[in-house]
Amino acid sequence: MSEWVSYYRSEAPEEEEEEEQEERGAEAVANYRFSGRDSLIFLVDASKAMFESDGDGVTPFDMTIQCIRSVYTSKIISSDRDLLSVVFYGTEKNKNSADFKHVYVLQELDNPGAKRVLELDHYKGDEGRVLFCETFGHNADYSLGEALWACSNLFSDVQVRLSHKRIMLFTNEDNPHANDSAKAKLARTRAGDLRDTGIILDLMHLKKPGGFDISLFYRDIINIAEDEDLGIQPEESGKLEHLMKIVRAKETKKRTLVRLNLYLSKDLSLSVGVYSLVQKAYKPYPVKLHRETNEPVKTKTRMFNGKTGSLLLPSDTKRAQTYGNRQIVLEKEETEELKRFDSPGLFLIGFKPLSMLKQHHHIKPSQFIYPEESLVSGSTTLFNALLMKCLEREVMALCRYTARRNTPPRFVALVPQEEEVDEQKVQVAPPGFHIIFLPYADDKRNIDFTEKVPASREQVDKMKEIIQKLRFKYRTSSFENPVLQQHFRNLEALALDMMEPEQAEDLTVPKVEEMNRRLGNLVEEFKQLVYAPDYSPDGNAAKRKQASDGQTEKRPKVEISEDELRSHVQKGTLGKLTVPVLKDACRFYRLKGGGKKQELMDALTEYFNGH
Repeated sequence: MSEWVSYYRSEAPEEEEEEEQEERGAEAVANYRFSGRDSLIFLVDASKAMFESDGDGVTPFDMTIQCIRSVYTSKIISSDRDLLSVVFYGTEKNKNSADFKHVYVLQELDNPGAKRVLELDHYKGDEGRVLFCETFGHNADYSLGEALWACSNLFSDVQVRLSHKRIMLFTNEDNPHANDSAKAKLARTRAGDLRDTGIILDLMHLKKPGGFDISLFYRDIINIAEDEDLGIQPEESGKLEHLMKIVRAKETKKRTLVRLNLYLSKDLSLSVGVYSLVQKAYKPYPVKLHRETNEPVKTKTRMFNGKTGSLLLPSDTKRAQTYGNRQIVLEKEETEELKRFDSPGLFLIGFKPLSMLKQHHHIKPSQFIYPEESLVSGSTTLFNALLMKCLEREVMALCRYTARRNTPPRFVALVPQEEEVDEQKVQVAPPGFHIIFLPYADDKRNIDFTEKVPASREQVDKMKEIIQKLRFKYRTSSFENPVLQQHFRNLEALALDMMEPEQAEDLTVPKVEEMNRRLGNLVEEFKQLVYAPDYSPDGNAAKRKQASDGQTEKRPKVEISEDELRSHVQKGTLGKLTVPVLKDACRFYRLKGGGKKQELMDALTEYFNGH
């Protein structure tokens, strides 16, 4: 019988990694299967004004192409199933399904790929400007309404289900139809049609001489997502970094992990969406290919009887859990029933001061909740009232949290967060509550710490000086995973036929020279205060190593006695011990238990039953 470990989480690293991979893969497939794919059209103004530099040598058009290229490469890595398209308007030539003049569809809505990135690279820089003029030309007699209509047709022609439709309009002309009221009216009408069909239209306005006035025309044109604020418009983009910051903030649909009710009492509830603000980044899964045809292959798992070799169907297997030297056998339906504790939701228990939440309570990344007005009318108003009061009184809400019907409840704290915007009025932090997962009593470990060695006031003051000299403002966005970045750059170089990959800078490496320059003689002064005059860390380490080489191999020290282990085996409670303790015990008794927790438990159980 297979061991019943599907619900009780193993502490073995190998099993954790497998579970994480399966969970991430299943979540990605579910996202696309049930909610559809994200789609994004880059609608780019190709008039002559976009190709004029303001003195720094970079034109608005060149900035736009670099920005689009960056989105393409990031989508290839993060979500290659999404659909992207590039459409120019204001060109001499035209290419679109409705044969509108001066509208050219460079790339239809399709998955991002290396060929598309290479095509965009042709129009970068001075050579790209000349090539664009020769290939497409410029014409100011365009209709923005027809360009929007062409984009709407691109969405309609897609056969797959789309969960999110967005158009990003790049231009540095704040009043394109100032002398033609008919075209201006048509553009407003088409923009209204987009709004009615759920297509979001964002304006990425670029720098122009005299400034970009959004109120002249585009305030009536753009329509934004429900969770974005029209009242706070970012400033015009004069630099690529600023443009990229705005595009990155809007390019991806904010997907909810789950939508559920927050129950304030038996008769009062509001609807919220749960979001994941932080998620560990992984290398993409390798795809298995047939060695001769390079076609993707599918993996199928089958179970066989270990004694007879006959094929087993799902109905032929059961789950079991060892308890008190007995195998407790359960049917599949019974194991599923054991997972269901309560209906999904957040149930308010009470409020506590924020000062009671400690850093060591952190056991997993937090989640974030935001009101869902579409499910329960009035949720936003009630949510904001609760948020304002919690911020005002500096309290957190304690809740019982059940994310889904088959997940166990968790004890969580809802920590309020106020909205923050930067100098360009771009949102840095959204308003809402962070869901902080609190530990149960079972999650805590009692560890015997060594006695504290008291430090003198002079030593403490000297260390304070060192810490003060090495302080810096930490931002998570400033540090990228160097292993992941180099991996992606290697893939990009292969896909785009580059001579060699660009080397990723490892920003996690300490800047030793700069640190030494800042510290000066403080480190030597601290050493003199703490260590003996003849103390040498390197020399002592070498002596310890030489001494250890000459000694015979020692058996590992076991933190738990033989009587305690025997008691755990008899009671069937070995599962309460951690994997490192079980491994040390197996090494001590020279048992081969493997790397999984259940295998270690089985080895110890068999040993003590025989002795």
